[in-house]
Formats: sequence, C-alpha cells, structure tokens
Amino acid sequence: MNFFKKIGPSNTFMLLLCALIIIVAEYLFLTGDHLHAIFIGLWAPTLLGVIIFIKLITNGR
Repeated sequence: MNFFKKIGPSNTFMLLLCALIIIVAEYLFLTGDHLHAIFIGLWAPTLLGVIIFIKLITNGR
C-alpha cells in the first residue's frame, strides 16, 4: 500500500489502465482477432512513453 501512496493516484490509474489495455489485447489475440489485438496492444507502451515524456518536461529537463 505504501508503494501506491509513493507513486501517486494519477500514476496508479495510468498503470492500471495499461494493464487493462494489455488484458484486452490478449483477449482479442486469443479469440482470433490478431490485427486488432496488435493495434490495441501498442497503446500501452505508447501511453507509458507519453507519461515519461510529460514527467521529463515537468521536471525541467
């Protein structure tokens, strides 16, 4: 629980959203919709990259 307090509520929400995106992509892949699964599966690393970029800008880099 201390970990979630340390990273903050917005980062916790984004991590849960990325996990949900990965689960949906896995479900689509296993049900046979391969192209949509790959498309949705690429959202998670893109979202994490945008979050890292925004954090770097706000920290003054």
